[in-house]
Amino acid sequence: MDVSRALEQHIAVFGEGGSGKTVLVSSFYGATQEAQFLQQSHFHVLADDIGQGNRLHKNYLGMKNSARLPEPTRFSGTSYSFSIKLKDGSAAKAMKTRPFDALRLVWHDYPGEWFEQDVSGPEEAQRRVDTFRSLLGSDVALLLVDAQRLIDNSGEEERYLKSLLTNVRNGLLSLKDDLLEDGEPLVEFPRIWMIALSKADLLPGMDVFAFRDLLIEKAWEDLDQLRQVVAGLVQAKDALAVGEDFVLLSSAQFEAGRIEVTKRVGLDMVLPMAAMLPFERHVRWAQRQQIPGKVAESLLRGLGPLADVLGRRVKLPGRLGKIVRVAGPGLKDLTDMAGEKLRELNAEALAKHDYLRATLTGFGMDLEKGEKERILFRSLR
Repeated sequence: MDVSRALEQHIAVFGEGGSGKTVLVSSFYGATQEAQFLQQSHFHVLADDIGQGNRLHKNYLGMKNSARLPEPTRFSGTSYSFSIKLKDGSAAKAMKTRPFDALRLVWHDYPGEWFEQDVSGPEEAQRRVDTFRSLLGSDVALLLVDAQRLIDNSGEEERYLKSLLTNVRNGLLSLKDDLLEDGEPLVEFPRIWMIALSKADLLPGMDVFAFRDLLIEKAWEDLDQLRQVVAGLVQAKDALAVGEDFVLLSSAQFEAGRIEVTKRVGLDMVLPMAAMLPFERHVRWAQRQQIPGKVAESLLRGLGPLADVLGRRVKLPGRLGKIVRVAGPGLKDLTDMAGEKLRELNAEALAKHDYLRATLTGFGMDLEKGEKERILFRSLR
C-alpha cells in the first residue's frame, strides 16, 4: 500500500473474454452514483479520470434504462482509479491527526484474450508485458469463473475449469522471462488470488461453499498447478494465497428485455476486499514470521497508518517491528477486530463523526456480512 494523504490499494481482475469484467466495473461505479447511495453512504466514490467515469456511468445507465450491455473490450488493458472521499462533517480534529484522509482504489482490467490466444506480433507482445507490469503492485487478484460457461458445461464443468486455469497458468509462464529481472523472483506481485464466480445470478442455488467445492472437486490439480506457477514468480512463497478465497459476483439480474441493476451480488464487497483483506492477511503472515526482508517492507508499508486510523495497536515480532510503527501490547489487539467488537468500534466512530474510521470498520462489517450470507469465503491461513 502506498501511503500519502490517500491510502492507495490496487486490485487486478482477470477473466476470459466475455466473462463480464467490463460489466462488473461499470455496475460497481454506476451504483455508487445512485441517489440512494449518495444519501446513505459516509463517502463518495469519484473517478479520477472524468472521461472514464462518464463512460462507466453511461454503461451502467444503458443497462438500467435500456437493458443494453456495454460494448466488450478486446486486447485493451485498462486501469480505473477511484477516490473514496469522505463526506463533509467528519471531525476536523480526527482528520488532522490521521496519516491519510482518503482511500483510493485502482482497478486493473487485464484482457482475457491474452490468456486465450497468441499475440499478433512484437508490438502487442510488449503491450501485454507492460499491461501486466502495471498491475504488479496489486495485493488482490480476482480470477473470474464465468457462470454461463459452467452452465454450458453442466455435468462436465471440469472441461471449462481446466481450460480456464490452464490458460491463466500458461499465460503467466509466457510472461515470466519478461517480468523477472535477471531471473530473480518478484517482491511486488498479487499475493491473494481470489476465485470469483461472475454472473452468479445465473446460478441462484449456488452459494460460496458450493462454488468452492465445485472448484476443488473438478479442478483442484489445475488450481494447484496455478499456485505453483505464481509461487515461482515471487519471493516469500509462504506469503501467498492462491485459490484459498472465494466470492460470488453479479453485476445485476438479467432477464429478457430487462436488466435489474439493483439486484447485485458481491459488488458492495469490492472496496472492503481491496482495503481490508490484504491488511488482515498481511498481519497474519507477519505474525507467523512468513514475510522476509524486502517483501515485509513492501507488504507492511501501510500497516502502521491503517492501524492508527482504526485505533488498534500493533507489535510485530522481531525485526518486523522495525518496519512498522510499534505501539501497545501486542498483535492480537489488531487482529481481534471482529463481531461485536467491530460493531462497537464502528458505532463509536460514527458517534464521534470520525467517518474515516467508520468507513474502514464498516468495510470489516461488510466482509463479515458477506460470509454470513455465504457470498464470501476467506481463507483462515
